Amino acid sequence: MPSPVTPADTPAIEVSHLVRTYGGVAAGNDISFTVRRGEIVGFLGPNGAGKSTTMRILTGFLPATSGVVRICGLPVAIRADEARRHIGYMPENNPLPEDMRVNEYLYYRGRLKELPREKLRLRLDEVLEVCDLKRMRHRIIGKLSKGMRQRVGIAESIIGEPEVIIMDEPTIGLDPHQILVVRDLIAGLRGRMSVIISSHILPEIEVTCDRVLIINDGRIVAQGTPADLRREVLGHTSYILEIAGDAPALAAVVAEVEPTLAVQNTAGPDAAGFHAVTLTTARDDEIGEALWQKLTSRGYRVRALSRAQPTLEDVFLAATRRSWDKVDAPRLRPRNRHRIPG
Repeated sequence: MPSPVTPADTPAIEVSHLVRTYGGVAAGNDISFTVRRGEIVGFLGPNGAGKSTTMRILTGFLPATSGVVRICGLPVAIRADEARRHIGYMPENNPLPEDMRVNEYLYYRGRLKELPREKLRLRLDEVLEVCDLKRMRHRIIGKLSKGMRQRVGIAESIIGEPEVIIMDEPTIGLDPHQILVVRDLIAGLRGRMSVIISSHILPEIEVTCDRVLIINDGRIVAQGTPADLRREVLGHTSYILEIAGDAPALAAVVAEVEPTLAVQNTAGPDAAGFHAVTLTTARDDEIGEALWQKLTSRGYRVRALSRAQPTLEDVFLAATRRSWDKVDAPRLRPRNRHRIPG
């Protein structure tokens, strides 16, 4: 039978100083993070960064070299069977039996998860409804589209009503419509189950997840909400202007609105005399209206003013580039120290 439900204040996932090495090379290097109950967390990183290794350790399929992983308070290393009862896992590429019908497969998986027959019949109907698979319940899995197969994979991961769902690239290979369907399915789990998703489709992570973890070279290099990460990693807000007027005086004028406002880039003028200007500021709150009023009061003609919203892709690229710079810097110093002058 499934393990009793753990106290609500116990984190769904706790990872502390996790290390995994292969032949002396670290695929996971002192990784620590927590996933709260009911939270959806995105797990991002370049190929080879250690995402899949970490996911496999969370599920108990791969042992860690050192460190501690707890699922609903249970240490995976020494209580793996109990911890797995709290986990629904959807691996990358979603291997499914080609010759089984959808309802047969889900019923079979439910029994393996030790659901009583009476409860399983009701649960099967619920899962088919949630995943919009009722009309496909008698179809052979091997004849389903890629999108439908992904839905079956999600249905299998949630049928046992686990407290933790781990998904490795759940939208890989799907078309835009299918991605939207899977996104809605995952978002519908918020508050009921804790979900950690590994994906390369950054816009999907941004709109689906409450928080994001970014891993590079086996280390967590950034974590937080998308808004927090924009402030932490990029450190500035940008405004884009199309403006005509006294260009040399612009920097002094915008500084009257906010001292940290700085002119970063100016292009033009175009045929109408307008320059395209990029301003940056350390302030995160909205100052566009104050900026517009100041510029127009000083005689500038403002054709357009917009706040540039960095994407999660911008944050991802900046965070991983920053971490590579930190790793590479010590390697460069000895080389420079022994460089021959001339």
